Amino acid sequence: MQASPRYADGAFHNTAPVAQGLKKGTAAPTISEFLCGGQRRTPPGPLPSVDPLERWAKQPETPLRATWLGHSTVLLEMDGLRVLTDPVWGERASPVGFAGPKRFQPIPVPISALPPLDAVVISHDHYDHLDYPTIRELAKLEVPFFTSLGVGAHLEAWGVPAERITELDWWERAELPRGGLSITAAPSQHFSGRGLGGRNGTLWSSLVMQSERASVFFSGDTGLTAEYSDISERLGPFDLVMLEVGAFHPAWGDIHLGPENALKAAALLGAKRFLPVHWGTFNLALHAWDEPAETLLALAADYGAELVMPRLGEPTEPSHVEGVDAWWRPLAGAEAALGTPEEPPSLPPAVESVPWPLD
Repeated sequence: MQASPRYADGAFHNTAPVAQGLKKGTAAPTISEFLCGGQRRTPPGPLPSVDPLERWAKQPETPLRATWLGHSTVLLEMDGLRVLTDPVWGERASPVGFAGPKRFQPIPVPISALPPLDAVVISHDHYDHLDYPTIRELAKLEVPFFTSLGVGAHLEAWGVPAERITELDWWERAELPRGGLSITAAPSQHFSGRGLGGRNGTLWSSLVMQSERASVFFSGDTGLTAEYSDISERLGPFDLVMLEVGAFHPAWGDIHLGPENALKAAALLGAKRFLPVHWGTFNLALHAWDEPAETLLALAADYGAELVMPRLGEPTEPSHVEGVDAWWRPLAGAEAALGTPEEPPSLPPAVESVPWPLD
C-alpha cells in the first residue's frame, strides 16, 4: 500500500484534488433531509424481478451474459466463467443491523442458489459494496477474491483465506487461477472508509474483466473523471460498461456520477452498451427512486448510449438487447394512485445543520 503512487501521508488520494464528500458551490444535505425530507424515495412495493435459475441452467448464446441482482451486484458470465461484482445480500447498508439504510428491494436469489463462481470482485470498502454477512457466506466457497489495495484485510478478518485474496493497485492486472479471464484495477474518483474516522485507508477502484471474447468495465463508485478516456485507450473496447447512476446529489458531484454524468462517462469509455447499476435497491440519497432510470431514458439518445436495463434477476445477453422496456413504471403509476403522503415533521435545528454524506 505504501508503495502505491496514490498513497501519501497515511492515506490514499484521487488523481485530481477533489473533496471527499462535498462539491464546492453546493449546499450539503442534512440529516433532517435524509430522515424526513423528500418524497418518493422508495417505491410502494417491490420492483418487478425474475427468478434466474432456469435461465442460468442454460448456456448463453453469446460470450457475455449479465444478471443484475440489485444495487451494484451483477453476475457476469464471460466465456463460461462467472464473476460476481460487489456482492451485497445484507438487509442494511450500515455498520449495525438495527439502523441505517434498509433495502427496499429483495435480492432475487439466495447465495446458496448461485451457480459456481470463478471470481468475486470488490471495488471498495463502503457498506453498500462490501457487506459483512455476505462475505461471511461467500468465504465458505472455494472462490478467489479480487479487490483494491487494503480491502483484503477486511476479507481475511471475515474468514476468506489470504491465499484466495488478490489486492490490486490501479493498472495492475491479475489472472484467474484457472486461467481464461483477467481482472484489472483502474482509476475511479471516490473515497473509502467504514466509520466516522480513518477515511481513505484503503484504495477504491473501477475494475475491468476480460475473457477471450468479452470485455466488461465496472465503475464501482466514482465521480466523472477524464481518466475514463485513459481507461478506454488502455483497456478498451468494452462490450458492456456498468456505471453507477443512483444515490447522487449535487453536493457529491465529484465522487458520484448520477445518470447524466454516467452517460458522459459511458461516452468517454467508448461504450457499446451501458448497464446502469447502484439504483433500485437502497434509499441512499434524496432523489426519487425512479429518477435515475427516467433520466437515463430521457437523455440516452443525446449521448448515443445503448442502454441495457433488465429487470432484477433477468439474465441478459447485451448484444441481443434492442431498446428498453420501462418495467419500473407500473410501480410509479401505483404510487401516483395512492396519492402523496404528508411531509414528516422536521428534526430539531441543531440536527438540521449536520451534513451527512452516506457513501
